[in-house]
Amino acid sequence: MDITSAVQTLTESANTLFILIGAIMVLAMHAGFAFLEVGTVRHKNQVNALVKIMTDFGISTVMYFFVGYYIAYGTTFLAGADQLTAHNGYDLVKFFFLLTFAAAIPAIVSGGIAERARFYPMLIASGLIVGLVYPFFEGLAWNGNYGFQGWLETRFGAPFHDFAGSVVVHAVGGWIALAAVLLLGARKGRYRNGRVVAFAPSNIPFLALGAWILTVGWFGFNVMSAQTLDGISGLVAVNSLMAMVGGILVAMVLGRKDPGFIHNGPLAGLVAVCAGSDLMHPIGALITGGVAGALFVYLFEWAQDRIERLDDVLGVWPLHGVCGVWGAIACGLFGQSGLGGLGGVSMASQLIGTVVGVAVAFGGGLVVYGVIKAVSGLRLSEEEEFNGADLSIHRIGANAQD
Repeated sequence: MDITSAVQTLTESANTLFILIGAIMVLAMHAGFAFLEVGTVRHKNQVNALVKIMTDFGISTVMYFFVGYYIAYGTTFLAGADQLTAHNGYDLVKFFFLLTFAAAIPAIVSGGIAERARFYPMLIASGLIVGLVYPFFEGLAWNGNYGFQGWLETRFGAPFHDFAGSVVVHAVGGWIALAAVLLLGARKGRYRNGRVVAFAPSNIPFLALGAWILTVGWFGFNVMSAQTLDGISGLVAVNSLMAMVGGILVAMVLGRKDPGFIHNGPLAGLVAVCAGSDLMHPIGALITGGVAGALFVYLFEWAQDRIERLDDVLGVWPLHGVCGVWGAIACGLFGQSGLGGLGGVSMASQLIGTVVGVAVAFGGGLVVYGVIKAVSGLRLSEEEEFNGADLSIHRIGANAQD
């Protein structure tokens, strides 16, 4: 009995440590989001980029702790600490891990709305998104709420499979961002006489640093999605690696050696492989990442050049929104045993789950940002935007000039 108890305690403590390490790695990814945005925006908006990511995380934590986690999983933490420390506090650390996913939604949106958004209205929107919109679909996909997954499994032979969040996190974030970007409109001076005016990135080294931080942290994002030590799989790690590399190489070629495309290429591949990283063969993951790299390059250029209102500063809609959708489809394709995968996945379920996720995200984004736009407005004034969000909102620039 003592041996059994000791083994159980060791297992629970190991699982708690495992998922805690994952939570810390994904928390570190938020620094990646910050520096990717800092390096991409103009110099007069760098401070705002940093502050948004930090404050969005703060409001996301509060809203997810008190509201969102309950909507998704039916669990609250309104109990004594003696109860919360059961099983080495595993349930608390699991919340921490899933919070870092939830808080990625405002971090994704931040890159799309950069350089012209008001501070507090967007912060309120972030709280509503993380507290209400995101956990609604998270609960459908990852907790089977409202019988959604059971219906798909009964009807099509398998539930919607999204191991680490190609749709639940990335596509949802990307399509919410699309709604916000469309409601905001383009930055002043971005389009002149029907032609796009390029706003060059302010700092390529910061952009590259952000991409590297995200890339490294992503292995915690994907591998630790197993949530227990006995579920860890080297297949997830190597598939993440291969998809990352596929995205790099294709973005390099199609992006004509442009450093912005090259450093977003691995992110596109990693977004796409999240869903099926536990099922695919590494060659399928390589192809998945390569296709994602191509999607990002082509759609970023198309959106910037052809759609005047779609001024998506970091390209978060193609990177997260579209590559996330592709990831769910790729999971349904390369997850099949006939193509070297482990099987147990249905393309019909993948398509339906993806469509529902996109609908919840885009519809929820339109409602949240639309209501806030009507009540308080979303944009800085023309003068504030011209002066830059750093001085207009925070009263300080990124660097002292003396």
